[in-house]
Amino acid sequence: MPRRPPVVPLMVQGFTLIEVLVAMVVMALLAVMAWQGVDAIVRSRDISGARLEQTLRLNTALAQWEQDLNAVQDSGVVPPLVFDGARLRLTRRAPGGLHVVVWALAADSAAGGTSRWLRWAGPVARRRGELQAQWLRSQQLAANDVGQLAVLSGLAQWQVYCFRGNDNTWSNCQSSNDLAAPAASAASGASAPTAPRQALPTGVRSVISFAPAGVSTGVLTRDVALGPQWP
Repeated sequence: MPRRPPVVPLMVQGFTLIEVLVAMVVMALLAVMAWQGVDAIVRSRDISGARLEQTLRLNTALAQWEQDLNAVQDSGVVPPLVFDGARLRLTRRAPGGLHVVVWALAADSAAGGTSRWLRWAGPVARRRGELQAQWLRSQQLAANDVGQLAVLSGLAQWQVYCFRGNDNTWSNCQSSNDLAAPAASAASGASAPTAPRQALPTGVRSVISFAPAGVSTGVLTRDVALGPQWP
């Protein structure tokens, strides 16, 4: 009777502990690298979104600034445009009458070391007394007054210059060497501003310096020619 060949048992081979540890280390490194890549993409998206939002806000603020200056109107009752180094107050045309608009720079409590560009607009005035009351109200505005709109943030400094016809150059808007003739309304008995009345400039230059920590950086200069005066 022929003999059967001996049965050789199958050898089951597995991974050693060192091989398993090496594989886990490699997978952990790959996971970390993948997470860093995703995190970089997310941060880049957030930065791009913040810059886009800041650019849109800046364009909106400058558009409103230009509209206000283009609509400046000398009423003969209150100064049409005055800059005291911190606030620019102007009287502009509006449907149905005139109103006072104030642009100011105020410290931003939510972001230390930066400032905000604020805008305040009073209601439309149809009588001289209403316009004078608005002008007095604009002189008493505080940084946290209700009605002021923060149109732009992340600013460090704001400077304003006026282009006047007497010297054909940009100069400090606070200069009083270019005075206008007294308004006719003052001669007729209506109350007039106590301060000397300056002539209306033909252009206004705004120089905005952005804070280093803000989304935008550098200095932005914008020149705006004032619109024609209505009779």
